[in-house]
Amino acid sequence: MNDFIKSFWENQALKYGQSHIASWGDIYCINLEIDNIANYIHQGDSVLDIGCANGFSAIAQCGKKKLSSMTGVDFSENMIAYANQNKQESNYRDILNFSVADICNLPFEDNTFDVVYTTRVLINLPSWEEQKTGISECLRVIKKGGRFILCEGFWEPLCRLNAIRLLAGLSPLVEHDFNRYLKKVMLESYLTSLEYSFDNVDFSSIYYLGSRVFRELVTDYESYEGFSNPINEEFFKIQSHYSGGGFGIQQLYAIEK
Repeated sequence: MNDFIKSFWENQALKYGQSHIASWGDIYCINLEIDNIANYIHQGDSVLDIGCANGFSAIAQCGKKKLSSMTGVDFSENMIAYANQNKQESNYRDILNFSVADICNLPFEDNTFDVVYTTRVLINLPSWEEQKTGISECLRVIKKGGRFILCEGFWEPLCRLNAIRLLAGLSPLVEHDFNRYLKKVMLESYLTSLEYSFDNVDFSSIYYLGSRVFRELVTDYESYEGFSNPINEEFFKIQSHYSGGGFGIQQLYAIEK
């Protein structure tokens, strides 16, 4: 793991503590992620959240289904410290466990969990080879018949979104220094080569069009800066009912083992 990337997330944890902002400021997209991952989690499942940050999403999943266990791991010691604080303040202390671990070398036996999911975690690995190692580790610890939910940022929809921004006279969006978006074509080819079946869910296109394009075109744009603004909220509500278009940078792959 790149030292710069790890340092960035350690500092995010110290800066934002138990808040969702430690992971990402976009609470609407975080909620879309949580809701769509939850569609693949069943009552009584044992679940592993890899890259759990301060536990915000893991605890939210515990509130959606009655799970046998929820394990969260992150490579940031500071994130795990705050995750354990959030655990103590939650109603799920008996099933939650947070610890430090690396996605490329998970400290679990083969075939341990019913569901494993990542949320904006693989994009922190600096190369496709390392991302494949992370994917392989995730698949290894899932029980046969279990599910790997890969919820990450993707390159192709970023390009599509930037094409719309160009037409609208807006500057292109770029990857952060600590991100390397996955390429859908490479991921799908890799999964196919391993003979895994998968579904792709584009759950954020309308939200991205609204929050990353139309919001910047309104007359009084300065009044709607940041993530938590009324325009983003309206497109989040629409996204809850409709999707499609291939513009959502955040997408989900549901992989069956």
